[in-house]
Amino acid sequence: MPQKILVIDDDPGLRKLIYKFLTDSGLNVVHTDNGSEGLLLARESHPDLVLVDAEMPGLDGYSFCRVLKKEDFAASIGVIVMSGKFVGDKDVVTGLECGADDYLLKPFALQVLLARIRAVLRRYSASAKMEVKLKKHGLELDPAGRTVKAQGRSVSMTRKEFDLLASLIERPGRVLSVPYLLQNVWGYDPADYNDPGTVEVHVSHLRKKLGSSIAKRLVNMHGRGYKFDDAD
Repeated sequence: MPQKILVIDDDPGLRKLIYKFLTDSGLNVVHTDNGSEGLLLARESHPDLVLVDAEMPGLDGYSFCRVLKKEDFAASIGVIVMSGKFVGDKDVVTGLECGADDYLLKPFALQVLLARIRAVLRRYSASAKMEVKLKKHGLELDPAGRTVKAQGRSVSMTRKEFDLLASLIERPGRVLSVPYLLQNVWGYDPADYNDPGTVEVHVSHLRKKLGSSIAKRLVNMHGRGYKFDDAD
């Protein structure tokens, strides 16, 4: 069955162009011109990925992403934000905190769009194939269900928070560099984007959510990266 893409953009010309190109590329595409209707379509059709414009009247791309990621069904849905203006570090961090997986700056080549979509879909597919639960020092991660428990307490997480925590706990004691994490958790090319603030913000959120006894195991190795301290 073709993977389903939900396109949300208030530019009818671009929306039509993307619809035709992705459909011709073998994907199933649904689309709308506003974020509010996009949420309804997401709830009804459960797309594999959402392509959303950052700047729209009413519910913009960031707000859409923030609302979507609070929905239980949305844990397995990828999101790519499109922007018609220059995307600075602050915009990227804002989007990542809302749960976005990638950014595209308009105008973009349609082949680049397709490559980005396929890259995000591959990451989600690989994650879905993980079946073994990860248990360490009061932490329990269920990759299949994408759930986290800390000291028996359920913890709500964004997709990136979950993926970051899973990367660290899968490699206890190993220092993972910022470029490595940006590439393997976020899918960024370190040559194009290498801001340590992105990882720092997400580690900070993880520490707050997991509680002090587990937070101290998420160690910042200054100038080197981060590790999950597995020592007793």
